[in-house]
Amino acid sequence: MPSRDEIFEKVRSALVDALGVDEDEVTPSATMVGDLGAESIDFLDIVFRLEKAFGIKIPRGELFPEHILTSSEFVTNGKVNAAGLAALKAQMPFYDLTKFEQNPSVQNFPNMLTVEDMVRYVQSKVGA
Repeated sequence: MPSRDEIFEKVRSALVDALGVDEDEVTPSATMVGDLGAESIDFLDIVFRLEKAFGIKIPRGELFPEHILTSSEFVTNGKVNAAGLAALKAQMPFYDLTKFEQNPSVQNFPNMLTVEDMVRYVQSKVGA
């Protein structure tokens, strides 16, 4: 089982390759969209690289829950409602939603995902 530091280094490498950023930009607190400039198309490349690097399968929507963020069942007036927050927490236990809950606007969600969230996700997949 890889250590947290080994996982971080592989995640960092995948993000550097996928996003064309410098290694020193990929810190645990860096946000995927705001700090590293990831766009929706980049997430497909990131998923592919993580699957390859760790020998895992990442089901569509598991790491980036578009289906929750676009459903009228979970979104009201552009904000994720209580049912949506519960669904996000159930699907993404690795993700710290504390800041997002303060202003659960759908457009804010992509700016919340950090490199550390990605590391915790991979840890949950590899059993570290």
